[in-house]
Amino acid sequence: MSLKNYSLGQVGDFEIKQLRIFKSVVDNGGFSAAETDLNISRSTISIHISNLESRLNLTLCKRGRAGFSLTKEGAVVYEMTNKLLESLDEFRDVVNDMSQNPAGIMRILVSDGTSLDPRAKFPEMISRFSTLAPEIKLQSEVSYMAEIERMVLNDEVDVGLIPYHRQLDGLEYYHLYSDVCRLYCGRGNPLFDLPESEITDEVINQFTAILPGLKPHEEASAQLSSMSFKGTAYFYETRLAMILSGKFIAFLPENYAKLYVEEGQLRQVGGAERCYTLGIAAVIKKRAHQNRPTEIFQEIIRSFHPDSLTGAS
Repeated sequence: MSLKNYSLGQVGDFEIKQLRIFKSVVDNGGFSAAETDLNISRSTISIHISNLESRLNLTLCKRGRAGFSLTKEGAVVYEMTNKLLESLDEFRDVVNDMSQNPAGIMRILVSDGTSLDPRAKFPEMISRFSTLAPEIKLQSEVSYMAEIERMVLNDEVDVGLIPYHRQLDGLEYYHLYSDVCRLYCGRGNPLFDLPESEITDEVINQFTAILPGLKPHEEASAQLSSMSFKGTAYFYETRLAMILSGKFIAFLPENYAKLYVEEGQLRQVGGAERCYTLGIAAVIKKRAHQNRPTEIFQEIIRSFHPDSLTGAS
């Protein structure tokens, strides 16, 4: 495409929409991967990118058998798109902050098992937030730790609730509670009816186990290192189902497993020493000026968990 005698002119909502699609394609590494993120078909994405290229009079990317890649001009446009969208978001946040009744969207992403744990006080925090900021729309979904951290850092969500064993520089961690994770087998597994005196580490390590699905910290690694793994399950619900099959053993938070133990569906194995601790925290991106919805939720976290920052530091 030629730049000769070309002037872009006014940039409106339609161009901004196309730039957001372009950003998603780049962030996801191609058209196919962006389909899920954007919830539109690959052909529709292609049409938007082609229209954007025509509007800018630039070739932004190369696509084909060799894969997706940005042109030199595309890399510049991508960098400027990030700055533009960040500026628009900041403008929106500042305007919303000046209102006595803040509006906008509060986006919260939680790891499974955390939102309904009474120690998190998540329903109570949501109730308080809705009372203090009734005009703000709430969006809440479930995801896994690394994805939640990534989305908070990239401003795709405002607050995350995660199990944590590390602290990334760009995030603030508000400790909510700690889980003790113990080793369990299900009814039907040979370990279930074995006398406790016969369940040694050597015996346990012969049974097929399930990895938790996240990089373990030092305490967890010591428990997992010698086990025989043939599967992975990050979410507690799927991990529990695999244990209940009788074919696998795995670690679960003892509070999560308690009901199934009482009902005789699970058995803790390996004694009191076969365990590790996992902290649960709310995470928010570090910034000089939080948008008003996030600031309100931050204050609510501190009110329900007054020692949260001390516990997470």
